[in-house]
Amino acid sequence: MSKVKDDPSGKKEKSTLSVEKLPQGLKDFLENAAGLAQFTASFFKELFKPPYEFEETIRQAYRLGYGSFLLVGVSSFIMGVVFTLQTRPTLVEFGAESYIPSMVTIAIIREIGPVITGLICAGKVGSGIGAELGSMKVTEQIDAMAVSGTNPFKYLVVTRVLAMSIMLPILVFYADLIGVIGCYFAVNIAGNVSFSLFFQESISAIGFMDIFPAAIKCIFFGFGIAMVGCYKGYTTSKGTVGVGMSANSAVVVASLMVFLIDLIAVQLTQIFS
Repeated sequence: MSKVKDDPSGKKEKSTLSVEKLPQGLKDFLENAAGLAQFTASFFKELFKPPYEFEETIRQAYRLGYGSFLLVGVSSFIMGVVFTLQTRPTLVEFGAESYIPSMVTIAIIREIGPVITGLICAGKVGSGIGAELGSMKVTEQIDAMAVSGTNPFKYLVVTRVLAMSIMLPILVFYADLIGVIGCYFAVNIAGNVSFSLFFQESISAIGFMDIFPAAIKCIFFGFGIAMVGCYKGYTTSKGTVGVGMSANSAVVVASLMVFLIDLIAVQLTQIFS
């Protein structure tokens, strides 16, 4: 709909309904989407401009990536054990127990490993970045960095996004290996399969199109998780209360982004495979 009103010259002009008329939920979604898009554009603008914070990027890669190894490893091992124990009875019923190593390995590499690791990092890393940058925002540390001549966006945002984009694929490959080892232990709970035979069956089932698409989407997982965490923290308001809100919102949005990226990646893989 549109309204017609008179301008000072006596002519009629059309004015669209104000954005304020939109439902609050939709308005908040559009504002956040636009803000995140603008924030992402600023990232690519600053990415290629010197100076380059190599040391800080490496430090963040160690802190965000290496700091998550234990949690990812334990979760992946349990995931491999549980997934094997849940699928084994059905395969035994159909006389297909020998397919457990190949089936579980393909499932872990293609989907379970990347998504579970992405969700773990969305909870641990996304909330950590959101809370850290949010605290710096409300205590005016970011403003102090700008006054001192340091580019806070490049030092705080670009380094974290690059570090997470690099480290998440590494974490996923690590999680895949630990998950397959968990599958091996689960298989030997009710049977006796040699280590060499199990991994021979597992590796023989893996192809290039199982590994390459998973690696590519993991880069986007890491990019999206870190970008959302940085955006929520960098735009924190409402004092210390806003820090908790930013951390919580970062987890929710980053987790949804992982699923959205995975959905798009699966569709593209189906098209080009």
